[in-house]
Amino acid sequence: MKHFSDLGLIEPLNRAVQAEGYTTPTPVQAAAIPPALRGIDLLGVAQTGTGKTAAFTLPILQRLDETNRRLTPFATRALILTPTRELAIQIGDSMETYGKYLNQRHTVVFGGVGQQPQVSKMRRGVDTLIATPGRLLDLMNQGFIRLDQVEIFVLDEADRMLDMGFIRDVRKIVAKLPTRRQTLLFSATMPEAIVSFAEDILYQYEHIEIKPESKTADRVGQRVMFVEKANKQRLLNDLFDDPTMDRAIVFTRTKHGANRVAKYLGQHGIEADAIHGNKSQSARQRALEGFRDGNVRVLVATDIASRGIDVDDVSHVINFDLPNEPESYVHRIGRTARAGAEGMAYSFCDADEIDYLLDIEKIIQQKVEVDLNHDFHDDRIALMHATPRKGGKSGRSSAGQGRGGNRSRNSNSGGGRSGGGNSGGGNSSGGSSSGSSNGRRRRR
Repeated sequence: MKHFSDLGLIEPLNRAVQAEGYTTPTPVQAAAIPPALRGIDLLGVAQTGTGKTAAFTLPILQRLDETNRRLTPFATRALILTPTRELAIQIGDSMETYGKYLNQRHTVVFGGVGQQPQVSKMRRGVDTLIATPGRLLDLMNQGFIRLDQVEIFVLDEADRMLDMGFIRDVRKIVAKLPTRRQTLLFSATMPEAIVSFAEDILYQYEHIEIKPESKTADRVGQRVMFVEKANKQRLLNDLFDDPTMDRAIVFTRTKHGANRVAKYLGQHGIEADAIHGNKSQSARQRALEGFRDGNVRVLVATDIASRGIDVDDVSHVINFDLPNEPESYVHRIGRTARAGAEGMAYSFCDADEIDYLLDIEKIIQQKVEVDLNHDFHDDRIALMHATPRKGGKSGRSSAGQGRGGNRSRNSNSGGGRSGGGNSGGGNSSGGSSSGSSNGRRRRR
């Protein structure tokens, strides 16, 4: 598949994708969207950052549009279950983006905030509910959410559900779902507990696997700078004293962080603009055109927004914040050294980001060279990196390969440049395998 138009999406969805500036699906999108549109259950092994959010939100929107059933108070037609509030909000943003030309309702429920606004949004019923397990069970027990009309169920980041101790809650939720439904399960890894759980809830499913991108471009020089968080902006300003840094992309972890960095650079005489999900499409396009034309020296971007950036002559990439998903690092620095050119990638690392750096070095299978030639080098942080604490880091796996065994009968390769929206994706390329599984869930 080379274009989103090849995936069988309806016109309103293709129009929404095009409005975001995306034309080429990621491997997980190309592998998952066609069978999901046909109503087939899926077991997808894919890392966060590979575009999997669009791989299930787009089919949900299309399938619900095709059936177009009347909403029932406190009920939902599709349920997306996710382990964290942040991911739930991100998925909600994707539903908003891709569904803007469709007449569908969605809402997000999660803990840590008052429940009344969430209950109010459920009173008329919704087409799609995005939820974390704890708050969902709480509202179900109070009678504010019904799951008896769910047509499509998505379990996202199943291995994190297991790690966070949510699997028991997930089983309680699944027990309330109709037996006749479509189920899509996504996980970055496939421990035995998830394999067993998948066999219980999936029916004649297809298994797709996207291997994480792990090789950095040979022509990209990589340097890490150990610096206190409070000194990052001053270090960034100093870097731009180098006249060879004529076109740079600076990556931040958050939208507000991107705005702050762009404002700071502008106050110091460096032409900069921010591009992120809170910017309108026209504002993002203006920023990108200014960057391409050379009127904007620095483009400050979040990972999600960066997927629309396609510029060949980027001289430098700067990771102002290290990404919490190591595959995103590979994607980020791949924005330089394109079309045969060489490039440089600088990464700022504060004390809270040591684990992220260790994850990155693990997946790229090399140490990133330390740059000592700056005024803000912090020996304490460098020592933390050189002597990681006993027992390792956070324990989060950075391997995106599952243990699907022999359940897949067919395999193919997925690759190509990334496209597709606010799905946290990157220029992830990799292998994918798909096949119809022999596993059956005892429910149909």
